[in-house]
Amino acid sequence: MTWGAFALIFTSVSLSALGQTAFKVGVGQSTASPDASVWIKTAAMVFSPMVMLGLALYGVGTVFWLFALRQLDLSLAYPFVAMSFVMVAGSGMLLLGEPFQPSRVIGLVLIVVGLLIIARGG
Repeated sequence: MTWGAFALIFTSVSLSALGQTAFKVGVGQSTASPDASVWIKTAAMVFSPMVMLGLALYGVGTVFWLFALRQLDLSLAYPFVAMSFVMVAGSGMLLLGEPFQPSRVIGLVLIVVGLLIIARGG
């Protein structure tokens, strides 16, 4: 895998992870009443500015992903989507104050080790 192809994948996955973080913030800021209909609740979440930002980040990330797929086999590129697990967990802990759990960190380290093995062999 070239550094350029890795940069495309990393950018795509980073934007998707930021999108997930924006989704979490956006749905947490939803202003719909608990007694509102499911349609009202859905609209309140979907049209939240942070959810809209998350969708935009996903869209831009998809464009980078398409460029990466032009250069790499899908079977090599797709496992790197697992980087999003690491990034989202990191943003949850660092930006959203989610709890740090050693077992979670060990699992994330295993994901990174697996990705390093795939990158070296691919």
